[in-house]
Amino acid sequence: ECELSGLHLQDECRCLSFKEAIEQIRKISLQRFLLLFLLGIALGGFLFGFVGSRVWEWKRVTFILLLSLASFVVISMPEHYLEEHIWKHIAKRHLWRIFLWSFFALLLINAGLKFWNLEVFVKTHMLWVLLIASLVGVVPESGPHLIFVMMFAKGMVPFSVILASSIVQDGHGMLPLLSYSLKDSLLIKLFNLVIGLGVGFLLYLAGF
Repeated sequence: ECELSGLHLQDECRCLSFKEAIEQIRKISLQRFLLLFLLGIALGGFLFGFVGSRVWEWKRVTFILLLSLASFVVISMPEHYLEEHIWKHIAKRHLWRIFLWSFFALLLINAGLKFWNLEVFVKTHMLWVLLIASLVGVVPESGPHLIFVMMFAKGMVPFSVILASSIVQDGHGMLPLLSYSLKDSLLIKLFNLVIGLGVGFLLYLAGF
């Protein structure tokens, strides 16, 4: 489980200081170098068409913008935040989970398309898929949500399904509240579920 982030009291924040960024690059740490190296490879792959579509479409542009923003954040953030929150927390504790969920989501969907006629089942039971996607969103983990993200990317489910799932799911952000108040957590999840199902159903009826 994720622990609550510590509160750091300081008189001045120099998170976006150009001078600090130059100094951090000059005395670059191993963690910052590795993150920039990986982001640079990914950014170059999308820029030169080695990764994803070779056509300049919104997906390619979005990935390039996000990777550029991530690189800027890694360059400009303070060393403490980089090491404690980005490297030790996100990279070491969550990145491998996202990779595994993405891998098995793709594996499951491709196996379903090849062996179980999954696409026909989904198309003929879309309301059930909408309900299942919303219920899966109740789980305080964002990994299962990737299954429906992959299905949406492959054109198997409409926007209404992915939106309903996105509204309901909070990822592991719900865990701190869950440890503090089970009743409040359940009420919030119930509220999200009702809103997600309602919005998703209305959009589905509207053809989205």
